[in-house]
Amino acid sequence: MELLLIAVIVIAGWFIYKKVGPGKGVTSITSEEAKRKFGDRNVQFIDVRTPGEYKGQKVKQFKNMPLNELSKRTKELDSNKEVVVICQSGMRSSKACGELKRQGFTSVSNVRGGMNMWK
Repeated sequence: MELLLIAVIVIAGWFIYKKVGPGKGVTSITSEEAKRKFGDRNVQFIDVRTPGEYKGQKVKQFKNMPLNELSKRTKELDSNKEVVVICQSGMRSSKACGELKRQGFTSVSNVRGGMNMWK
């Protein structure tokens, strides 16, 4: 019985994740694709990890905006420019992309695999 309950919870969680994930209009890009955008002045880069994670390993082009602060700090970003978002694994950045889309950002990209896949 416990195993069935766990299976139901896992399946429900997966459906909720897929429903609330980055959603329509969010592009998934590789670290290599993100790097190719570094010279583009119409692209903004944000890292939604905690300040401690960011300090430990960062890419200088990415500005640290922890996920829990993002909704209050979107005024620091230009909604008319593309935003490339990264975190450690891609989960928090996926949530951040969804939040940016809800706030009217039109071009949002999530770095697939986050810093774990950064090359």
